[in-house]
Amino acid sequence: QEEKIFAGKVLRLHVCTMEGAEWLEEVPEDTTVEKLKERCLKHCVPGSLEDPKTVTHHKLIHATSEKVLTDTKTVLEENIQDRDVLLLIKKRAPPPLPKMADVSAEEKRKQEQKAPDKDAILKATANLPSRNVDRTVAHHNMRDFQTELRKILVSLIEVAQKLLALNPDAVELFKKANAMLDEDEEDRVDEIALRQLTEMGFPESRAVKALRLNHMSVTQAMEWLIEHADDPTVDAPLPGQPPSEATAEAGASSAEETAGPSSEADGEEAKDELTEIFKKIRRKREFRPDPRAVIALMEMGFDEKEVVDALRVNNNQQNAACEWLLGDRKPSPEDLDKGIDTNSPLFQAILENPVVQLGLTNPKTLLAFEDMLENPLNSTQWMNDPETGPVMLQISRIFQTLNRT
Repeated sequence: QEEKIFAGKVLRLHVCTMEGAEWLEEVPEDTTVEKLKERCLKHCVPGSLEDPKTVTHHKLIHATSEKVLTDTKTVLEENIQDRDVLLLIKKRAPPPLPKMADVSAEEKRKQEQKAPDKDAILKATANLPSRNVDRTVAHHNMRDFQTELRKILVSLIEVAQKLLALNPDAVELFKKANAMLDEDEEDRVDEIALRQLTEMGFPESRAVKALRLNHMSVTQAMEWLIEHADDPTVDAPLPGQPPSEATAEAGASSAEETAGPSSEADGEEAKDELTEIFKKIRRKREFRPDPRAVIALMEMGFDEKEVVDALRVNNNQQNAACEWLLGDRKPSPEDLDKGIDTNSPLFQAILENPVVQLGLTNPKTLLAFEDMLENPLNSTQWMNDPETGPVMLQISRIFQTLNRT
């Protein structure tokens, strides 16, 4: 009587097997999952309990939650309710351990696929004829190519200026080109970032300097301003910083005013105006060294002028500029402004190419040459341009063809 009074609640559970057998099991809620599993196996597989491993090789799964039931827990602890559906399935057998012969064969296969070491390579190539390829020579040839390309651009700019000066619409064309160059991203300061810093109380000039030094990052600029708040040189202009736009425009205006009265004929006035436009374009395309690289190299003890020269020769690459300063300093900054020999077969072949001839009459080609001359990293942009790309492609092909011969 006591067992009946204090016995737990009896649950009726619907049990299924993978073979399609179905039946009801009535068990108290304090029954362990292992006991329930034994009852299920006794019902569906008679005589299976003779092997004690049979119970461990099977598992019960709650159909609704897809949860595998733990053997040591009770039905109540597994939160099984009346009329729940359980699935009895056999566990997958673990994969058999590989035989020693299979292991040896696998190791042998891995050894055969292993890349050869240096000794094996030398042994296999001992009878091959040696070809000495000096990597420093290859690097030097690449540097010579860059230097030669600059010379070609310098000479082509002179030819393009002479051809475009004969165009009656040249002045108007280059005024438009000059206006395009006014939209230079290098000199533009992020107004929102500048306003955030000035609202914090930093002077505008210092905020502009901090933003340019930190690539327009407000957070880094603010840290720089706090760090250099007591620095006496905090308000000094950045090394290599070009003159202000007002000064440049004033100089250009005065030059135009000087050129205007001194010219009498209309043709002379147009020629002088075109010359001034060329000067303004060249002034806007002057090399702008990376301020961070300048400061870092000057802290090593180098003079500002030689640091700017090093960065100009090495396209603002700080490490390459440092090697140039510590090395033979070739090519020199003066070499960058020299043109190619106009009587050389290379230059004659370039000028005789019809695509190049047509391109030299386009003001955009001249702008591309000017830009690549002072900013070699922008060459990809001009190579992909539908107007200037074919010209650059022909110059490259002619150079490579003649360089091989």
